[in-house]
Amino acid sequence: MWPNKQHSLGWIFVSRLIGIICILIVIVLANILTYYVSNPVYQSAVAFLNQPLNFWLLILICIILFIADIFGAFPFPLNLPSPIIKAIGSVFIIAYVLRIFEWFDSATGNNLYHYVWMLSFVIVPVVFIIVLLAGYYEIVCDLWAKAKIRDESDTVIHASANELPPASSSPKSWEDVGAELRMMLYDLIHRFREEIKKR
Repeated sequence: MWPNKQHSLGWIFVSRLIGIICILIVIVLANILTYYVSNPVYQSAVAFLNQPLNFWLLILICIILFIADIFGAFPFPLNLPSPIIKAIGSVFIIAYVLRIFEWFDSATGNNLYHYVWMLSFVIVPVVFIIVLLAGYYEIVCDLWAKAKIRDESDTVIHASANELPPASSSPKSWEDVGAELRMMLYDLIHRFREEIKKR
């Protein structure tokens, strides 16, 4: 059982890989545009993207979320690591957002990074717990829904079995078999006549 609730493992692999490639293409195009755009803020933004720490942090976030989605595609209990990996990925996302605020302060002369950095000590554990609990809640809801569907199908099957007429235990005689054959031949000839009349 490879497919998950929404998409197959192959679809997730291809779509996330395309997403990473698109991010790389955007960064390359942004670097090419620096030859045509002389705006200092734009130049600073591209320099921010080109910094090794920021670049590899962005790639690491994509890889972490990619791995989480792959685990999420497996059936229970193989999908249990997915919420933990997503929660770890959320911490790296917050770290990247902090880097963006730091760049924004250096580009505009504001002092927002200091306040956001202080709030991050509260935001990081809260976001980690929310993402973790939301992931496991989704898994539990999925298991509950599948169990409910299974119970309903079992109920329908049992009800259908109870509605069937009891099988006759006495063997059929040759007269019964002959009567059934005559009825079958009669129905066949009758249908043949009806088809001829329609034509």
